[in-house]
Amino acid sequence: MPYRLAVAAESVSHLMLRQHLARSDLAMPEWRLLAAVGRFGVLSPTAAGERTSMDKVKVSRAAASLVARGLMRQGADPDDGRGRLLRLTRKGSTVFSGVASTASDIETALASGLTRTEWNALHKALSKLAAHTQSMLVDASNE
Repeated sequence: MPYRLAVAAESVSHLMLRQHLARSDLAMPEWRLLAAVGRFGVLSPTAAGERTSMDKVKVSRAAASLVARGLMRQGADPDDGRGRLLRLTRKGSTVFSGVASTASDIETALASGLTRTEWNALHKALSKLAAHTQSMLVDASNE
């Protein structure tokens, strides 16, 4: 099952790359970070890493690239003198909207391959699996 999930996720990622990311010149880690910050608003790099399942190095590189391209700003965290906060620029919000629209189109196309009942069951199962996996990771880190 882990193999099948990885293959399915990689296939969807390739659709995203082909449909939009190639045109926007975004690498997958940049897209994932842009999507997380676009969806959740202002995020610390640590929170962004948790939301995207990327390690600190990938988040840092993706953030540096997005900042250099004017898609994201990185500023001081007023609650933590050493902390940083990531937020989209106006240009980043525009790119996010385009990529989110493409992602929605891909989701619609993927959903057409399943019945509504199967699609709903898939969403429910993935949510439960993600929550259970996270609790297993927390339990393992507490040992």
